[in-house]
Amino acid sequence: MDSRIGARSLAAALGGWRTRTPTYEALADGIRLLCLDNRVAAHTALPAERELAATLGLSRATVAAAYRSLRESGHIESTRGSGSITLPQVRRGAGRVFDDGEGIDLQQASPAAWPGLAGVIAEVGADAASLVGRPGYDIVGSSELRTAIADRYTARGIPTAPDEILVTNGGQHAIHLVTAALLGPGMTALLETPTYPHATEAIKATGARVTGTPVTVDGGWDLDRAEQTFRRARPTLAYLMPWFQNPTGRSMSPTDAATFRAAAERAGTVLVIDETTAELMIDGTAPEPLDFGPHAVRIGSLGKTVWGGLRVGWVRADRTFVRRLVASRPRRDLGTAEFEQAVAARLMRLMPDILPQRAELLGRGRDAAVAALRASFPTWDVPVPAGGVSLWVGMDAPLSGSLVLAARREGVLLSAGPRFSVDGGYDAHLRVPFTAPPEQLRDAITVLARLWPEVGGAGAGHAQDESEAVAAIV
Repeated sequence: MDSRIGARSLAAALGGWRTRTPTYEALADGIRLLCLDNRVAAHTALPAERELAATLGLSRATVAAAYRSLRESGHIESTRGSGSITLPQVRRGAGRVFDDGEGIDLQQASPAAWPGLAGVIAEVGADAASLVGRPGYDIVGSSELRTAIADRYTARGIPTAPDEILVTNGGQHAIHLVTAALLGPGMTALLETPTYPHATEAIKATGARVTGTPVTVDGGWDLDRAEQTFRRARPTLAYLMPWFQNPTGRSMSPTDAATFRAAAERAGTVLVIDETTAELMIDGTAPEPLDFGPHAVRIGSLGKTVWGGLRVGWVRADRTFVRRLVASRPRRDLGTAEFEQAVAARLMRLMPDILPQRAELLGRGRDAAVAALRASFPTWDVPVPAGGVSLWVGMDAPLSGSLVLAARREGVLLSAGPRFSVDGGYDAHLRVPFTAPPEQLRDAITVLARLWPEVGGAGAGHAQDESEAVAAIV
């Protein structure tokens, strides 16, 4: 057993779970969603039935029935005397979902590969004789690729030398390397909320505390709240996505960036700038250049611009910090594959051709998703971001989790709003990536529209027995 979650913490994580009857199945669904989203990790001990019943104001029989349902669906196992433990969940085949291996997966916000990628791989393969005589992996990154990445930063107005670049196994690997180097138990990290959930997981894995600063589709970053949080928490690290933020799609203005930079400098905070979506503009020109100062750590990858299966990312930082990352890296991996680096180096030179094609692909998906959602859900708030990979949709009821679970049973995978929260909430939000083909997006939204009357009706009309009234959680 790796960890334990208390009854009060589980109740807080569940949020507005009472959205269907019978009550025990609603509770089981809420815990299923926490497991599937990894908000409750595998091998976590759940509260005892009596303890959870008292906290939620339910009968013990109701909690026992919920745990029985979770055992039947493969989400937990229970042992007499040891309690109930959550089980690892695979993406396909977990419980009642995707048993036939088919469906529409809108959890991954990753576009299909750029059409010219196969040709570039073939070209590198033809030159493989120059690679196979070497070890095959590199802990710093090839000189050719680091130079190409540095040149793109310099062209953006951020003068960069190759030794200020570290090549990684994708953007997520870069996040783990940077957060592990900067954070430890007792430290604090500031994140936007909502935010990219895997960044939150990487930060929490260091033992650091997390605190959030709000960003919204309409209002952008709450600068007053951000400055207050920097003053109060004095975070060691602040993780930001300034361009086409995931999931809201917002981009910072120069004033936003200047405010964060000044607040970070006063607090002694390292700004970690995630640029993995920075070049995914659909409408208009590229966002304005933003100045986060010479000590900001920047993270990028080819996962969104070219293909998620090309595991090449990078860290752009000062030489001292790059050397620090290189020194710590052998504890986690031995380096990035040289073949993939050779492919990436050629792709960097083709970005002027790749990015317009990416914009056209993402634009078709965005427009199809927006049109289908607005036609099917006229009372929902459906934004039209200028770029990025997803829509942050405002629903007219806090039933995101219930709709996501109902959709899973119909073969459509989505992520509920609370998945992107740092400190709770967003039950009335749904992230809808527009990276899938338009016909798949329309089919998925048709499924949501068919399910919503049942989900929404159950949430609006459901009344609990007095014996199962909600207990105040103090």
